[in-house]
Amino acid sequence: MVVMNFLVGLPIMVLCLIVQVAVVFWSVRYAVRKYADFAERDARLLKIRPLAVAMLAMMVGNLVQIATWGLLFLGLGEFKEVYEAVYHSAVNFTSLGYGDIVMSRKWKLLGPLEAVNGILMLGMTGAALMAILQQLIKAHQVYLERDRGGSAA
Repeated sequence: MVVMNFLVGLPIMVLCLIVQVAVVFWSVRYAVRKYADFAERDARLLKIRPLAVAMLAMMVGNLVQIATWGLLFLGLGEFKEVYEAVYHSAVNFTSLGYGDIVMSRKWKLLGPLEAVNGILMLGMTGAALMAILQQLIKAHQVYLERDRGGSAA
């Protein structure tokens, strides 16, 4: 029983990692390109659009992962409705652990596997958002240094 949970859960974890890495790389590259553009021109107003777009993209990526786990639970016959399966998945993925819905003994270990997966993926999301925020700060600093240098001349 334990082995079956791992054989079913680990490929989903790998799939989630692939989704997360793709979304995070795209988001970081997008934001870095945009902030490089902002450093070249007037950046007095805080340019949060790239950060917001990246955050939205990563949120969608996390929701796709939650839905993937939910569809797995549905496919295994643990739930009859998509809503209930995705809800249970979201509780696991975010490590809320409400316990109001519990899977059968046969597949119960998928819950902790998803929780570990969710902690890692949400951690990666947080780290990527922090990296993007650092790029925003750097771009703003570059602009301010140029602005000070130009006004002193």
